[in-house]
Amino acid sequence: MHKVYLGIGGNIGNKPKNFEMVYKSIQNKLGKIEKSSSIYETPPWGFQSKDTFWNSVVEISTSLSATEILNRIHSIEALFGRKRRKVKYLSRKMDIDILYYDDIYLETETLIIPHPGIQLRKFVLVPLTEIAPHLKHPLLRLTSIEMLDNCKDESIIKKINRLSFLTNI
Repeated sequence: MHKVYLGIGGNIGNKPKNFEMVYKSIQNKLGKIEKSSSIYETPPWGFQSKDTFWNSVVEISTSLSATEILNRIHSIEALFGRKRRKVKYLSRKMDIDILYYDDIYLETETLIIPHPGIQLRKFVLVPLTEIAPHLKHPLLRLTSIEMLDNCKDESIIKKINRLSFLTNI
């Protein structure tokens, strides 16, 4: 089994319902959720929007390859109306990123693991540090805590009370 960390975020629509649906989809299509961070309210990153994001990180165990996970993520995101575009940052109901897949480094035309922006984004590092504070980035050789301590992102990250559906995970 492989250990995979996924970043989850969205800023439009019914956020509690969207998160409940995406967690169920992850469990059904990707693998068992072993750990789940709290959900955090965060400002948009890389673009302007009036809608704040909700973000979390989950650890899953899976037998799927990284490419299989990516393909299934695309099908989950499509359930939320996501269409792939050249514009990098947009408001969306749901976005799922592969942060880590075991401790491998992988670079293809469609996938880079570990995710190249982990160390730059507090909306990833805060929930990641909550569930995996000592996890080491395979290239930077820094733990989640060390990356958060070094992060220049000054965004205000606010923890949301744990949602009821998360008590089953």
